[in-house]
Parts: sequence; C-alpha cells; structure tokens
Amino acid sequence: MKAYQQKKYWKFFILAFAMLIGGVSLLYTRNLVKNLSIQEDKKIKLWADATRQLINSEGDINFLLNIIEDNETIPTILVDDNGAIITTRNLNPESSKDSSYLKAKLADMKQLHEPIQICYDEENKKYNYLYYENSELLNELKTYPFIQLGLIAFFALMSYLAISSSRKAEQNQVWVGMSKETAHQLGTPISSLREWLSMIKENGLNEEVIAEIDNDIKRLELITERFSKIGAEPTLKAENLKAVIDECVSYLKNRVSSKVHFEVNTTNVQTKALMNVSLFEWVIENICKNAIDAMNGTGQLRIDLSEDHSYAYIEISDTGKGIPRNKFKTIFKPGFTTKKRGWGLGLSLSKRIVKEYHKGDVFVKHSEIGKGSTFKISLKKAG
Repeated sequence: MKAYQQKKYWKFFILAFAMLIGGVSLLYTRNLVKNLSIQEDKKIKLWADATRQLINSEGDINFLLNIIEDNETIPTILVDDNGAIITTRNLNPESSKDSSYLKAKLADMKQLHEPIQICYDEENKKYNYLYYENSELLNELKTYPFIQLGLIAFFALMSYLAISSSRKAEQNQVWVGMSKETAHQLGTPISSLREWLSMIKENGLNEEVIAEIDNDIKRLELITERFSKIGAEPTLKAENLKAVIDECVSYLKNRVSSKVHFEVNTTNVQTKALMNVSLFEWVIENICKNAIDAMNGTGQLRIDLSEDHSYAYIEISDTGKGIPRNKFKTIFKPGFTTKKRGWGLGLSLSKRIVKEYHKGDVFVKHSEIGKGSTFKISLKKAG
C-alpha cells in the first residue's frame, strides 16, 4: 500500500536533516577553530615579544612578566640557536623531566608551526627560537565535530529504527484490521444465508428464497473481488450513479433491522460518474453500515444525490450517536474503532477508494452528538 511506501521518504528526511545539522555544525566549529587559532597565534607572538623585551630589559618588567605569566594554555618550548632547550611552559610537569619526551614534543611542535625568532643580541644577530603547539581547548574543538557527527548519526539511526518500528506496528494493525473487516464484510451474506436456510427448512423451497440465496452467493463473490482489487489500479467506467446507489440500498434493506428506515432522494438525478462499481458500492455499504451501527439498529438513514457542473455529490445522514468534531479526521485512519469488532479499516478503505482510485473526496460534513452525522462524497462526473 502506498501509505507504507512513504517510509522511504522518512528515511531521506532523517538523512537530510542529519546532514544539515552536521554541515552547520562543521561550518560553525571550523570558523570557531580558525578564530581561536588566530587568537592563539597573536597571543604567542605577544608572549615572544614580551620575552624578547624582558631579555633586553626594555619596557615595564612587571608588565612583561604579567604577559608571560598570562599564557596558561599554550604549550611552548624555548631553545637557543644551537637547538638546546632553555625552558618550557604548559607541558606535563612530570613528563618534562624526561629529555626524550621533550625531544619528541619539540619535534611535534616543529611539524605544527614555524618557530618565532626572539633576538637577544642585535649586534651579533643571535636568536632564541620559540616553538609552540595548539592548546588543549583548540585540539578538543577540532575533534568535537566528529563526536557530534557520531551523536547525530546515532540519533538518525535511532529515529529511523523508531519510525520503522512504528510503521511495522501500524502495518500489523492494518492487517489485523483487514482480517476483522473481511469477517465483518462476510458476516452479512453469511447471516442472510442462515436465515434463508431456516426458511427453507420451515416452509419449503420457493422462487423468492432461491433468488435471495443467489444474491447472497453473488455478494460473497463480490466481496472476494473487492479485496482482490485493493492495491491494484481499478478500471473506471461511466456508470449511472442513481442505479448504483439504489442497488446498494436494495441489498441492505433486506439484511438489516426493520427498525432502520431508509429514505433515498435520487429521483431527479441521472448523473453518470467515472467509477468501479464493485469498489464504490463497498464505500456506500461501509458508510451505511457504520451509520446503522451508530443508531444501534434503530433510526432513519437518508441518502441524497445532487450535482453541479463538474461533480456529483452523495450525502449519507443518520440519526445515530454522532461524532465529536475532533474525531472527524481520525475516524478515517487505519485501525481506528470504537467497537470490539468490525470497523478497524472500513472507513479508511472507503477514503482510499474514493480519493486515490476515484479522485474524489469523502468527509464528515456535519455531526452533532446525540442527533446524528452526515457523510459527504464527491465524484467527478463522466464526460
């Protein structure tokens, strides 16, 4: 069913949403890392300049010392012009005692950044060299997007699995509903056949009983045909809408409570509409049976047929218990029912048949609690 093919669109939506979040996150973090890196370069150059001035005893010594002391995050190694390590800063205190560690760290720093020259003897052109690496914060920011992407991927996977599980649960519910609906559809002709059998036993065989038994057998064949067409594109033909409705009502009248009074107003309308008769009769029967159930087998069921230039309209009204306004759309969803048996799928299938197969519409036009409801169907006229 097309409703469940929509799962792939959810999959694409989740993937696109995850990629969007990941892209925005990467872009933002990249800019943040870039800005922080620029700030650290400026900071280390200021630190180097302060060191140079301190060596040459230029400027306010206390101010220069404050600048040097202010660097608490960027690891640095200061070496002389022969490559011997003079001092280090912001390295692991315990590891800094190990000369092999310092050599390895210095090699890493040489790979990361060009050293900053600190001239301590202008006349003889003698320099110290300041090597440094990114702060721990900057390194963490560089790895953060990958952690975030992993979390986004995890979220997308969990969302997909949750939606997939929900769809499977809904699909299972639909199959359960289909089973109930099949039983419900078969119930009417089967009950009728039982009654005809009782009459045969009591009164003997007569032509009228034979005709009605034949009708019920045809009805069982029709139900089989209807279910076989669900999921396939039906053939639509121009049919007399009044004749179709009259046929449905004629069949139902003899098979429901005598306390249900039918009123059909189709006399002045001879509209032809594009339809598949067996499926569209199912729609009328579903709505009528639903109305009869809502009236508990006692009340008035009215069918009005009208038309305009392009459409034919069928209104089915009952004097039943009514439908709350907030349930007008919910009643057409698969599996929705207020009873222990029957209507898990009837109205949902009716909606599908009218909208997807006949390009029309069916909806609750009006309902009042305790007074009844009116369903309206619109169909395109033929030619």
